[in-house]
Amino acid sequence: MGALAGALLLLLPPLLAPGLLRVATALAPGPFTLPLRVAAAAGRGSAPTPGPGPPAEPRADGLAFALEPSGGAANFLAMVDNLQGDSGRGYYLEVLIGTPPQTLQILVDTGSSNFAVAGAPHAYIDSYFDTERSSTYRPKGFDVTVKYTQGSWTGAVGEDVVTIRKGLNSSFLVNVATILESENFFLPGIKWNGILGLAYAALAKVLGGVEPSLYKGDIWYTPIKEEWYYQIEILKLEIGGQSLNLDCREYNADKAIVDSGTTLLRLPQKVFGAVVEAVARTSLIPEFSAGFWTGSQLACWTNSETPWSYFPKISIYLRDENSSRSFRITILPQLYIQPMMGAGLNYECYRFGISPSTNALVIGATVMEGFYVVFDRARKRVGFAASPCAEIAGAPVSEISGPFSTDDIASNCVPTLPLNEPILWIVSYTLMSVCGVVLLVLIVLLLVPFRCRHLPRDPEVVSDESSLVRHRWK
Repeated sequence: MGALAGALLLLLPPLLAPGLLRVATALAPGPFTLPLRVAAAAGRGSAPTPGPGPPAEPRADGLAFALEPSGGAANFLAMVDNLQGDSGRGYYLEVLIGTPPQTLQILVDTGSSNFAVAGAPHAYIDSYFDTERSSTYRPKGFDVTVKYTQGSWTGAVGEDVVTIRKGLNSSFLVNVATILESENFFLPGIKWNGILGLAYAALAKVLGGVEPSLYKGDIWYTPIKEEWYYQIEILKLEIGGQSLNLDCREYNADKAIVDSGTTLLRLPQKVFGAVVEAVARTSLIPEFSAGFWTGSQLACWTNSETPWSYFPKISIYLRDENSSRSFRITILPQLYIQPMMGAGLNYECYRFGISPSTNALVIGATVMEGFYVVFDRARKRVGFAASPCAEIAGAPVSEISGPFSTDDIASNCVPTLPLNEPILWIVSYTLMSVCGVVLLVLIVLLLVPFRCRHLPRDPEVVSDESSLVRHRWK
């Protein structure tokens, strides 16, 4: 298992933030925003087996799949063992929901903020949460729709008991959305049937702790720039040790985030183009089909050889907590030239693990698998360390080093507005001005008396209103 296990569960950031996803609700008595809320199912220090009847008080009025840092009841290594999956299809936990408990596999996602499970059969999943089989399920009486950058779902919001046996061994009373309809959310080959979003919440508690056996060397921390996604500041990119020499704001347009729910390393379009050009130029392969870079085609080699020696290292520089310094995380080709299983008997095919993005630079699982990643909400920072798990055939596939001076880099690489937004503001103000002038003219016309001369009515002439009716079907 990759180092992402340690990344997600050793400082599991609890939990979930409003405003990350576009949320539309129906039938709700008032404004409703996720995160869905949760409370302990029993008093502090106990974790009873859920029983029949209504869930015990307190009600689900705060979301915390988490323990107080002083609780000390979490077994982090057991939680790591409970994390399964891969970067291509996501990492998931085994969770029990309802009474009697129904077992589901829940995707862990640091880039969203909702707890939702399949509530109906779907062609790409093998099980779902049947609310009618749970004696402790209570409907809330309204629906919610959540849209992601890719995919969406609609579900009914209710309340039930959830248990995480491995690591926490605790039960919680949880607000949960049961997904009844979805589009491009459940995909072929996935092994999970729900999602647990771990993005920011204003009142989150921290399931704290760092497991020393899962990293080596120092943990390098970069500040969180804004508490919505895990937004950080990227200073520059290097391909094969050569800087792309782009304005550092390009890397952060309109944000740069760390997101375990994203498979690839996603780059703003301009940065992606520069990376592809640099990788193609520095690789030892004369030419590649354009489809390889865009993800529509695979590149194949015979089973006797691997392509990784042909490609350069990719380095990302992050601002250190000391703003005058930076540190560098580097991924080797083994992480971004990714083998695809079952492509052929006598050859193996690979995909390019980097893709373009229209709205963010996203450090996804392609990069995170190379490191031990700490989401430290209490101190508003994200940490990276070398991971002993990030090896192939005994050789490391990632590097981390520093510190480096930032004297040659702008003091702030995070644009206050997306680079194209000033133009949008100009257009918006122009349209508002035009609308204001038109409105003023209409008001003047309504207030100023207007005298008209009434002429004898021609029987063949119709009023404007009747003309609209008479000639509508012509």
